[in-house]
Amino acid sequence: MKAYIYDDLPGDQRLPHNSGTPISPSELLSLGVLYHHIPSLSDVDALAAERGYKNRDEITVSPEAMGDIYETKVRSFFDEHLHEDEEIRYVKDGKGYFDVRDKDERWVRIFLEKNDLIILPAGIYHRFTTDDDNYIKALRLFKDEPKWTPLNRTEGLDENAYRKEYVQQFLAA
Repeated sequence: MKAYIYDDLPGDQRLPHNSGTPISPSELLSLGVLYHHIPSLSDVDALAAERGYKNRDEITVSPEAMGDIYETKVRSFFDEHLHEDEEIRYVKDGKGYFDVRDKDERWVRIFLEKNDLIILPAGIYHRFTTDDDNYIKALRLFKDEPKWTPLNRTEGLDENAYRKEYVQQFLAA
């Protein structure tokens, strides 16, 4: 796993945008982000059971798999948003980036590849993109019925109960 401050320079979102400022696993943990490298699907199953995840689906994000909607979909994943549920993703193939906001509102870019698993807490502002290979296959895990309901960041979203709880638990000084 590589994590670093996003450079905020213009250009293709699928490029690394590495500012040269690394972020450690403990710094990610302080934001509520959990990372695991898990080469065995049975170990993913064990983690899912431990955390109460009963359902799952698979998504392949690529021009071949998605056709004409690929560019629009990748752009929508890259819109800053939060979820009211914990988000857990296991990369089965390919590569991509999750960006999360830190305490200073900077983007932290997390590079994920095959056998990497990330858990984002409910209420964290984040976004996702493939890398410039334009391909990732991921397992999405859910506690209940599969759903993916993003709440795009807008004025007033900081008042969302899940956002407030996240801020209190991870960002309050």
